[in-house]
Amino acid sequence: MKQNIVLLTGASAGIGKSAAEQLMNKGNIVYGASRSGGEAKENKESGGKIIPVKMDVNDEDTIKKVIQQIINEQGRIDAVVCNAGNGIAGSIEDTSIEEAKYQFETNFFGVLKTIQACLPVFRNQNYGKIITVSSVAGIIPIPFQAFYSSVKAALLIFMNALALEVKPYGIQCSTILPGDTKTDFTSSRKYTKASQTENSVYLKKMKASVSRMEKDEQNGMDPADVAKAIVWQITHKKVHTFYVTGIQYQIIYHLFNVLPTDFRLWVIGKLYA
Repeated sequence: MKQNIVLLTGASAGIGKSAAEQLMNKGNIVYGASRSGGEAKENKESGGKIIPVKMDVNDEDTIKKVIQQIINEQGRIDAVVCNAGNGIAGSIEDTSIEEAKYQFETNFFGVLKTIQACLPVFRNQNYGKIITVSSVAGIIPIPFQAFYSSVKAALLIFMNALALEVKPYGIQCSTILPGDTKTDFTSSRKYTKASQTENSVYLKKMKASVSRMEKDEQNGMDPADVAKAIVWQITHKKVHTFYVTGIQYQIIYHLFNVLPTDFRLWVIGKLYA
């Protein structure tokens, strides 16, 4: 099996950490990027490694330095996995423009900056794989987390357009859409300032909605299962352009595409609004 050189963001926890370890165990070299850096690991039996690198996906200079480091040390990059992300909750009315921009900064523009920095390398090689972690929330709108849903939907469309643009250069694109997953993403979720005040008319419903979502997340799939889908894209010749993880979410996705919009929104409203 080919030893892949992979840059993976958000590698210090959750899905990213599991994907890095699985790739290492299969003999690949993973540059695990996070703001904290993390610890180096090696699987002597497979020859795989995790090389921690400090990288903020919102800092273009840092991204370029890490990519140059990988090229200097390995001579190539076979794949980039854009997994770093965060979440913000609150009603649309209770969300400031600055808070909405915060949601898009890492989840969309951080992905964009990372991919743009990798594209010249991939074009010169005439191959490369770009994998992003979106969410089923990018297909199913979540009340009181509208900006999270919106950014994940934007990421999905962006990746489809990118796939068309870079196909002539041997570059493949894949978007992974997990459903509820048990990670520390739940405890890291932020709330808009106005949504937490007693003056918010949405306070009670917002708390109930997010509480339901958090319960679903903590009873959700193992991050290792989502990581397997990422690893599959890297270790196989051709990627899935679009992949929903988990049978139950695959069923939900297909139903969501055929059911009338009003009925879909009614169901979501019963669950989360």
